[in-house]
Amino acid sequence: MTITADLSQDLAEFAANTRFADLPPTAVEAAKKSVLDTIGVMLAASGMEPAVRPIVELVQESGGKGEATILGYGDRVPAGAAAFANGALAHGLDFDSQTPWGAHADSSIIPTVLALAELREDVTGEELITAVAIGQEIFIRLRCNVGWHMDWNLSTVVGCFSATAAGGSIFKLDPIQLANALGIASLQSSGTMEQIFGLGSDLRGMYAGFSSQASVNAVRLAARGMTGIRNLFEGEAGVFKVYFKGEYDRDKMVANLGKEFLSGGMTYKYWPAVGNAHTYIHAAIELMKENDVTLDQVAEVKVFVGDFQQRMCSPLAERQVPNTLVDAKFSLPFLVALALAKGQMEVGDFTSEALKDRAVLALARKVVPVPDSSYNWTSKLPDGKIEVLLADGTSISRLGSRVPGSVELPMTWDELFHKFGSCARAAVSPLSADRIVELCNSLKALESIRDVREIVAAAVSNIDVAHRKSA
Repeated sequence: MTITADLSQDLAEFAANTRFADLPPTAVEAAKKSVLDTIGVMLAASGMEPAVRPIVELVQESGGKGEATILGYGDRVPAGAAAFANGALAHGLDFDSQTPWGAHADSSIIPTVLALAELREDVTGEELITAVAIGQEIFIRLRCNVGWHMDWNLSTVVGCFSATAAGGSIFKLDPIQLANALGIASLQSSGTMEQIFGLGSDLRGMYAGFSSQASVNAVRLAARGMTGIRNLFEGEAGVFKVYFKGEYDRDKMVANLGKEFLSGGMTYKYWPAVGNAHTYIHAAIELMKENDVTLDQVAEVKVFVGDFQQRMCSPLAERQVPNTLVDAKFSLPFLVALALAKGQMEVGDFTSEALKDRAVLALARKVVPVPDSSYNWTSKLPDGKIEVLLADGTSISRLGSRVPGSVELPMTWDELFHKFGSCARAAVSPLSADRIVELCNSLKALESIRDVREIVAAAVSNIDVAHRKSA
């Protein structure tokens, strides 16, 4: 009988032994784009999302040794605390990257590796790229090969392990230490989809902060000799049996691990809203471009929804009039109405005042979901279809295929630079045009950076001490 080591040992070996030279160009580019994109959305959230304030304020008030930086604010705090705040900022706007199969890897990975890079000091751009690529690869292989029933929130349950592996790479943990770190992190691998589907909670936007903080702490504890769990994933009461009913494909998880990288398909959002809505947002924007229609002609808007999207429409009356910015970004009626009314969607369209826009709200009340199982979310994010019924009885429809930012139409560097600029200008302390260009160019050439702290310093050097205390 052959005894197979637990998957945690395979993942630890991969994370501990992978070097920059092992990465294909696609993985390198995805990692660099992810760092640029995530820093940008963190900066934007510092100025645009009030729900992050309790976490930022708690971290600021708690103080402690100045080991790492809160993006947007500039405060120096303990590394775990910085990751907590930055993780909340990274997902606060729901503007962060995702895999082609949904779920968010980078909003846990990037805050973790930045905090640990500042703590370790002298981390090169190549090391940062390698760590991000490791984290993304582990996230994708876990996310795509477990039996998910829309019960656990994969972004936190899986993200905790991928961010810890990435952080372990930054901290140069050996395979035994890294396996221990994964076990330690498992104590914080949690979160159900009710936080996603429910109304009135800010947790949907904040969850990555908890994963990032846990990952930083797990890496630091493993480095100090704390042990983990030997049969973490595949034990009798391991992660796969407890969280996923024993449904997982180990062979696919480890197939060509370290030789083939799937992270080249990471996608970056054009619009600050839940990824499952992007096909509908795209359909609405393009429909208005392609047809000579005014809003007062619209009698009804049908949205054809699968299993996940139905959650974004129920209860319909409340979804049509969201009370918080977090809820607005998960409301399909509101998002479709906003896209139809504005003909676009930008980070500046989500403010407390925007939730009261009469034209958008009137249109949202006309949005009606039509259940259609052909739009169910199985693996890849499904296309979305909308049909607009006009007052004269005619109808026009549009399928939201080939969405900008998707695998079919990936964001170019120039498009990411544009997004970064709009985000950086929305920060609590906006960056200057020159600083935006400098950061974009530096992050595109991240492999040439000798110390990652240069990047962090450039992102906050416009903030003075007085502003930090009053912000």
